[in-house]
Amino acid sequence: MTSVPRMDGSRSDGSRSDGPLVDVRDLVVEFPADGGFVRAVDGLDFTLEAGQALGIVGESGSGKSTAALALLGMHQGTGARLTGSIRVAGVDAVTAEGAELRRLRGESAAIVFQDPLSALDPYYPVGGQIAEVFRAHRDVSRRAARARAVEVLDRVGIPDAARRARSRPHEFSGGMRQRVLIAMALACEPRLLIADEPTTALDVTVQAQILDLLHDLRAETGAGLILVTHDLGVVAGSVDQVLVMKDGRAVERGPVSGVLGAPREPYTRALLSAVPRVDAPASASASASASDDRGDGEVLLETVDLRREFGSRSATVTAVDGVSLAVREGETLGIVGESGSGKTTLGRMLVRLLEPSGGQVRYRGQDIGALGEKALRPLRRELQMVFQDPVSSLNPRRTVGESIADPLRAAGGWDDRRIRTRVGELLERVGIDADWYHRYPHELSGGQRQRVGIARALAPAPRLVVCDEPVSALDVTTQAQVVALLAELQRDLGLSLVFVAHDLAVVRQVSDRVAVMRAGRIVEQGSTEAVYDSPQHPYTKGLLAAVPVLDPLESATRRDARRALAAAGRRPHMQ
Repeated sequence: MTSVPRMDGSRSDGSRSDGPLVDVRDLVVEFPADGGFVRAVDGLDFTLEAGQALGIVGESGSGKSTAALALLGMHQGTGARLTGSIRVAGVDAVTAEGAELRRLRGESAAIVFQDPLSALDPYYPVGGQIAEVFRAHRDVSRRAARARAVEVLDRVGIPDAARRARSRPHEFSGGMRQRVLIAMALACEPRLLIADEPTTALDVTVQAQILDLLHDLRAETGAGLILVTHDLGVVAGSVDQVLVMKDGRAVERGPVSGVLGAPREPYTRALLSAVPRVDAPASASASASASDDRGDGEVLLETVDLRREFGSRSATVTAVDGVSLAVREGETLGIVGESGSGKTTLGRMLVRLLEPSGGQVRYRGQDIGALGEKALRPLRRELQMVFQDPVSSLNPRRTVGESIADPLRAAGGWDDRRIRTRVGELLERVGIDADWYHRYPHELSGGQRQRVGIARALAPAPRLVVCDEPVSALDVTTQAQVVALLAELQRDLGLSLVFVAHDLAVVRQVSDRVAVMRAGRIVEQGSTEAVYDSPQHPYTKGLLAAVPVLDPLESATRRDARRALAAAGRRPHMQ
C-alpha cells in the first residue's frame, strides 16, 4: 500500500511534495469544430493546496468540467488543443504519457463522474471492477485486490460490503452506485479527488449523504478535493474556496463564505439569485392562488385509493399504495419524495401511461380507468406529460419540429400547413426560434431540449400537464428559466400542473399545494406554506433538513447534526 497523504502535504512514509497540490497557469483548451476551434477554457489560473477543497461553479458550457478533466490529461487523444501549464502532485498533466500518465490517473488523482451507470461496466460485479483498477496500479495478487475492493466499499458505507462486492451496478440504487464510484476512486489512495457533478439528479437525503462522505474522506486522508457543480448550495458546506466560471473564464474566486455571502461580480449574484430556497417566501404562483381563490376551484382530476403493483404474484412490489389526492383547476400540485417513493409511477398513472392495479383516476368526475382506448383517446389530448430526460424522450432521428407535430398528427384533422404554423407558434411560445423546426435534438442544449418537451406537451392544448422531474439535470439559471416558463404558461393558458420532483426547493417555488410520498404512500399533504413551514411528519422534517443551504456555517451545523444522529445509532437509511 502507498503512504497516506496528510493535511500539510507530507505522506506517512516521510516524503513530501513541495508547492501546491494543483497548480494551473494560463490554461487554454480548444476543441475542433466546423473547420476551426471553439475555446472551452480561456486563460484559467488556480491553485489548490494539499488538504484543501475547491468548488468550481458555473452554468452548463462554462468550461468547468473541461478544466477538471484536463487535470487528468483527459484532453489527450480528443483532438483538443491545450496551452498553458497544469501540475498535479508534481506531475505535468499536459505532457505526461505512458506510465507517468497512468500514475497520474489513479495514484496522484482520481475522478468521480456524474453518471455512475455510464462509468461502470454493467456486466461485471462492482468489486471486480474496483479490484481491476487497483491491480492496474499495484503489483498485488487478485486476492489482495478483491480484499482492497471490499475494504473501500465498506469505507464508503456500502452495507455488507463483502457480499455486495459481487453485485452488478443495476442491483444498486443511484446513491449506492455513486458510493461505488467513490470507492473506486479511493482504491489507490489518490492525493487529489475530483468530483464532477457527483450529486446531480440525486434526491436531497442521498445528496447530503454523498457530500458528508466526501467531507469525511477529505478530513481523514488529507486528500485535496475539487468539486465541480452548477449548484451553489452544494459547495456551501463542502469546500474552502470557490471559483466561479463563465464562458471559460474565472469571473470570481475566494473563500466560500465571502463568495456566497458577499459576491462582487454581477454574474455570481445572478447565479445566487437563481438558486431556489426552501426558506423563501410564498411563490408567485402561490401568491396568485391566494388572490384569485383558484386553490378552492373545481376539482379537475382526483385519485381514490390508487394502487400500482409490479412483478408476479410470487414476487410483487407495491410502488403506489392507496393514494388519494386532488388537483384543482389552474393550480400546481407538487409531489415530492426520495427515489423509489412512487412519485413517478403515480404521475404516469395520472395521464394513463400506466394502468392502475386498483383504485380510480377521475377526470372531471369520470373514472377514466373504466374507459376503453377508443373512449379514452379524446381525453388523452387533455392529459399530457413532460418527461425528466428530453434526450431519451425525443427521437434523435427526427427534427424537433416533427417531434412537436406528432401529437397533432395523431389527433387527426390537421393539414401540413396548419401543423407547421402551430409548431412554429409553440416553439416561439417556449422561447425557441421557429426557424429551429428542422434542427435535431443533439443541436440543442439541455434547457432547450426541455423547452421542446414542454412545447410537445402543449401541442394538443391540454388542461393538465404532469411534469416529471423537468429540471433535475439543469443548471440553476436554466432551471429558473424553465420554472418561470411553466408559471407563465400556466397563467396564460389556465393549465393545471402536477410537478413531480425530488428537489424540495424547486417544488416550494412552483407549488400551491404539496403531497409528500414515502414508500408508495402520501405521508403528508397540504398548502405549500403549511407543509414547509410547519411539517408534521418526521419524514417531511428529515427531507427539509437535508436540503442544501447557502450559509456555510448553517451547512456545517446540519452536517454535525447528521453525524450526531449516526453516532447515536440512528443512521439514516443508506441509498
